[in-house]
Amino acid sequence: MSGPIVVTRHEGWAELRIDREDKRNSMNRESRQGLLKAFDELRGVAKAIVITGTGGSFCAGMDLKEREVDRVAGIEGAGDEWIAVNMAIRAHSSIFIAAVNGIALGGGSTLLNVCDLAVASTKASIGCPEMGFSTYPGMAGPAAQLSGITRKQAAWLVLTTNRIDGATAERWGMVNECVEPDRLLPRAAEIAAQVAQFDGVALAESKKALDRIPAFITDWQEAMDHGQMVNLTIRSKTNAQAEGNARFAAGIKNPGQG
Repeated sequence: MSGPIVVTRHEGWAELRIDREDKRNSMNRESRQGLLKAFDELRGVAKAIVITGTGGSFCAGMDLKEREVDRVAGIEGAGDEWIAVNMAIRAHSSIFIAAVNGIALGGGSTLLNVCDLAVASTKASIGCPEMGFSTYPGMAGPAAQLSGITRKQAAWLVLTTNRIDGATAERWGMVNECVEPDRLLPRAAEIAAQVAQFDGVALAESKKALDRIPAFITDWQEAMDHGQMVNLTIRSKTNAQAEGNARFAAGIKNPGQG
């Protein structure tokens, strides 16, 4: 795929690299559309998707220069488009792994936090600069809190504009691991390849369950019951898939019948 989103396919998984190094990999319209297109093309193909940036940045958030040009021209919707990209990750059947190679600011930290798993370089720098512009980080703030960090930790990012490094992000639980820069992509690839070994239906349904508990289900009995329902759903979908494959294979073997 040409453009600001570079797609590299591997067996069972894929890497998406934001390629706008001169703009610190900020998200312009073409980048947002490129990500959505890549998500669609990889649905049902890649069980795991690694997202990373080019050069010294993961993603510096929204392309503010393009957004200002749009506003002067009376064009709105960039924020809604970026929300749509992040919600597409949460709704996608693939497991998303952020490989945070450098600066992740504002929308970049949102992108990190909506991913299912994350590995950060020791050179990562994560923050929410919005308060410096007298505004609340309308996506990065909620995403930080939903990532599971404490209120005080989220407040540190939202209220002070101070950045945290990869080691701090790991200590806070915002990323799973912090590694040296030369180990970042190899480690993300190892995790993606490991995930890609598993059943796609089980991965997708487990991802949904991780979002439901404890966000919507907090009662222990209800949570245990929901866990059983998730496994029933996995078995049902897996059996239906197997039956469909068998019918398809029989149709190829015996064309003209049925």
